Amino acid sequence: MDIFNLDAYDFALDESLIAQTPALKRDESRLMVVDRKTQKIEHRHFFEIIDYLQAGDVLVRNNSKVIPARLIGIKEDTKAHVEVLLLKDLGDNIWECLVGNAKVVKVDSMICFGDGSLKAQCLEVKDEGIRIFKLIYQGIFWEILDRLGKMPLPPYIHQECSDKNRYQTVYAKVSGSSAAPTAGFHFTEELFTKLQEKGVQIVDITLHIGLGTFRPVKSQNILEHHMHQEVYEMTQEAADVLNQAKKEKRRIIAIGTTSVRTLESVMQKYHTFCACKGATDIFIYPGYEFKAIDALITNFHLPKSTLMMLVSAFAGREFILKAYKIATEEKYRFFSFGDAMFIK
Repeated sequence: MDIFNLDAYDFALDESLIAQTPALKRDESRLMVVDRKTQKIEHRHFFEIIDYLQAGDVLVRNNSKVIPARLIGIKEDTKAHVEVLLLKDLGDNIWECLVGNAKVVKVDSMICFGDGSLKAQCLEVKDEGIRIFKLIYQGIFWEILDRLGKMPLPPYIHQECSDKNRYQTVYAKVSGSSAAPTAGFHFTEELFTKLQEKGVQIVDITLHIGLGTFRPVKSQNILEHHMHQEVYEMTQEAADVLNQAKKEKRRIIAIGTTSVRTLESVMQKYHTFCACKGATDIFIYPGYEFKAIDALITNFHLPKSTLMMLVSAFAGREFILKAYKIATEEKYRFFSFGDAMFIK
């Protein structure tokens, strides 16, 4: 099949395999280990990831923290209900947002949230339901958002998460994401301690997850898909560890596709790791040559998604589809709260 055809990334998935709640213990989710060289597939539990990592490996994690970015409001003039998802902080209380009932929101529309302690004035209308808002409030924005906002769970999860922290990684630190870097859900502080004792280095980078990661692909020719920009940051400390690992030919292992996209974006732009901030719209699909990573820890992704294309680029489309078929037969749990895959 044509690798640029959207249908090349489709697979059959019974809805019962879509995880609605997280595993009772983070590291007791299942782990499928797939070896790109031998094409061998193993079935383990996530806490056994320690058996596959070795001294000198560098584990890269995205420390972005999910904000309660989903706001339910009322349009002041017509009283129409409007759902707003905060996507990107543009500075000076101006945000790029995705609007559910977008057709009713025009320039100068005023949306009122909760008791009116937060309002949003539309400054600009963009396509695909995107609007630019000026947020109006008195007091501390993050406190108001914490009170009025909801965690932006994906649409395929049909119940509220009883513990807000389970839609965060244990290392979430820098607020700014509209969705979680879910591959990191499987890690516990104890597991990180054991890995460090084994000689594995851990590096934090930041990519605030927005539309670029979760916007569905609508064009049949995937080359026509446009990724939305997401903001990333790498510190000098992280860059030094990563460059040293590259120099010594040690493995760089990304936790999640957002870590991959950050690392590959930096390497593509600067041809080395360095302290930097920027925005990336990198789209990785088969044919892409990886410059930064050697292995990947990831979840099981939606059919026809850009994430499915990224893992297909890394491990080979046919091998990934074979692994996904086995995963469905073995009743692995899929998507955000689902099980994990280690591609080495």
